[in-house]
Amino acid sequence: MRNKHVQLMISKGHHTVQITPIPAFTDNYIWAVHDNTSCFVVDPGDACPVLQFLREKGLSLRGLLITHHHYDHTGGILPLSQQYSALSIYGPYNDAISGITHRVKQGDAVPVLGKTFHVMDTPGHTLDHIAYFANGGENTDDKPILFCGDTLFSGGCGRLFEGTPQQMQASLDQLATLPDDTQICCAHEYTEANLAFARSVEPDNQALKARVNDVVSLRQQHRPTLPSTLLTEKQSNPFMRSRVKTVVHHAQKHSDNPLSSPSAVLRTIRQLKDSF
Repeated sequence: MRNKHVQLMISKGHHTVQITPIPAFTDNYIWAVHDNTSCFVVDPGDACPVLQFLREKGLSLRGLLITHHHYDHTGGILPLSQQYSALSIYGPYNDAISGITHRVKQGDAVPVLGKTFHVMDTPGHTLDHIAYFANGGENTDDKPILFCGDTLFSGGCGRLFEGTPQQMQASLDQLATLPDDTQICCAHEYTEANLAFARSVEPDNQALKARVNDVVSLRQQHRPTLPSTLLTEKQSNPFMRSRVKTVVHHAQKHSDNPLSSPSAVLRTIRQLKDSF
């Protein structure tokens, strides 16, 4: 994977900020928000690729945004804070995450290189999970951005390690209210496997079929499939479609009890995905 293939541009007056995925581990992305001199990174599970990126670009690290406590999102906090003094480190109210300097929750604002990211509580994958959203600008190329960690994936959603289906459904419903052109910057390259499951749920979904072809082509070129867009997820991600008849029907075929709510549908398809 080469991060040069994906580079989003967001503007603040004459100040251009770029967003670049830094590959880590086998399938993580650490997102870098940077201009010509400074950088914030999102969910640095490993400090090494971050430090390499900073050296290659000649950037100074100013801060970190953390979505939840899992080690593959937090493992780089300590070494990065040792390397760069006075970092602003934003994260959820969870004392298990060492090094946070600013605990944030729903409605809080986080300043990042001239952009304002708004915090959203998104429990489900974990109880402490949060996401960071920035509105687009007047420039048509300046799209809204969402750093959603392991809540919403491209083509899927996170496993329910700590939260309930009701919490995950509420979190996904909250994300669904964002603008359709929101760029979905999640933390893992799971798209191909997620869409294979999605096709088992909705084999006749034409938007999904077209998306599979695009994703296969990208992966054959060793290119990231991210960011996705919120509209794309609404059209092809079964976990964003728990009220759609075809998804409900598929879930009901695999449940002994009537599925009377979207969260019950989500619970059933999440269980199916876990064993897919």
